[in-house]
Amino acid sequence: MSDYLVRGMSMDGSVKMVAIRSTELVRRGAQIQGTTPNATAAFGRALTAASMMGNMQKVENGSMTLQIRGGGPIGSIVCVSDAQGNVRGYVVEPKVPLVEKYPGKLDVGATVGKEGTLTVIRDLGMKEPYVGSTELVSGEIGDDVTAYFAYSEQTPTACALGVLVDRDRSVKVAGGYLIQLLPEASEETVAAIEAGIKRAGSVTAMLEQGLTPEDILGQVCGDVGVVFLETTEVSYKCYCSRERVTQALISIGKKELEEIAAEGKPFPVECQFCDTVYTFTPEEIGEILKSL
Repeated sequence: MSDYLVRGMSMDGSVKMVAIRSTELVRRGAQIQGTTPNATAAFGRALTAASMMGNMQKVENGSMTLQIRGGGPIGSIVCVSDAQGNVRGYVVEPKVPLVEKYPGKLDVGATVGKEGTLTVIRDLGMKEPYVGSTELVSGEIGDDVTAYFAYSEQTPTACALGVLVDRDRSVKVAGGYLIQLLPEASEETVAAIEAGIKRAGSVTAMLEQGLTPEDILGQVCGDVGVVFLETTEVSYKCYCSRERVTQALISIGKKELEEIAAEGKPFPVECQFCDTVYTFTPEEIGEILKSL
């Protein structure tokens, strides 16, 4: 089954929402990065959140970067989403030791840490990108995204994320939802959404039961009701190319390129977001030097 996200609005138009099935894209990201279970869970949550946040921008050709630095053993997590919700990302330390809150429950907060920041960089096609940052509150990522929207963008938000890692270390299910209250939301609507979130329970449990993103929003919103506006297929997608890698080589400077050329060996460059390797011959490095 392909991953997809669905955007919706409450019946009264005072709540906007998005939910996602992200199982395949999280599997792909974990495969590329070679993550151990705790890192898979943390990275998967970040990819899932970034996909929803990127899609909610609805700016053609725009992009959204989510950076999480919590001081935990995973180091930094970086995820980039396009305007549709296709994502790519990487973690600094993919081989994180197993840490559980209790048997069978991975401790994502301990993996990420909470002595740091969550930063969002929105490229809206303008001269300068929008950059917002907040301190982490738990390292669980869903809580931290909720806090980001509340403090940095002044938007009451509920973000829930789930990644279930199976016994064989594969990703069994992954997904989440993001709900935002608009200024016109009544107290009754707010109370109903809060009750629905509590009633629905964890995202992981709902996904494991086979609930779709539409089902999840229906569970959370309850009597408030949902009007589904758009469904979009999403995937793990990298936009690297030989041309972009060449530009990256140019940026390292003439001196280092001369040292690479002097070795007289093929020079491989691996994309940090995917498993593509671009190999440059000594002659090609020489041509790049000539262009400088």
